[in-house]
Amino acid sequence: MVDRLRQRGITDFAARLATAALFTLLCTNLFADFMRTGHATGLMLLASEVLVVVFTILRRRATVIDESTSAATVTGISLAGPWLLRAGDAPALAPEVVTVMIAAIGLCLVVVAKLTLGRSFGLIPANRGVVVAGPYTFMRHPIYTGYLVTHVAFIAAHPDMLNAVVMVVADGALIVRALMEERVLRRDAVYRQYCHRVTWHLVPGVF
Repeated sequence: MVDRLRQRGITDFAARLATAALFTLLCTNLFADFMRTGHATGLMLLASEVLVVVFTILRRRATVIDESTSAATVTGISLAGPWLLRAGDAPALAPEVVTVMIAAIGLCLVVVAKLTLGRSFGLIPANRGVVVAGPYTFMRHPIYTGYLVTHVAFIAAHPDMLNAVVMVVADGALIVRALMEERVLRRDAVYRQYCHRVTWHLVPGVF
């Protein structure tokens, strides 16, 4: 039991360290792009990811956690993807005012959902307390929906084959991660009742 708790502590520390390292890499690239071009869409993505770092540090301890290799792999891929994006010189697919507005909508959803979730936020699929208020009354994973919106805006502002491949893989993993989280949370009677009321995973009326 003691060894298992020690191992969990080491794993948790490693996750926080990796989060900080990848975030630093993203900051360096996007700030450099902003200083060079003045384009603000990347900063919207950066602002969204700041909250990941903050809530990762402040999150409450989980009562139930998925410690499987598949959960760790899916979570790692979904987290690393956005932080591996790079701003480039390719012409944007839409005017900056459009990509900034789209990114701002996604960012607002992420911020509101994360503030609603508070210390129940986590990375690995786990139960850190069931939250059913705010945007969670419309969909089960509003934070992930916000991520997807900001990712679309970034790709439109910085169309690049590598960025596109990274996002397809990472966002595919994000959707799988959402479903894995639900599998863990369904052990909680409160969450099962919540799922009867809120049936949409990410996009109301679509999925």
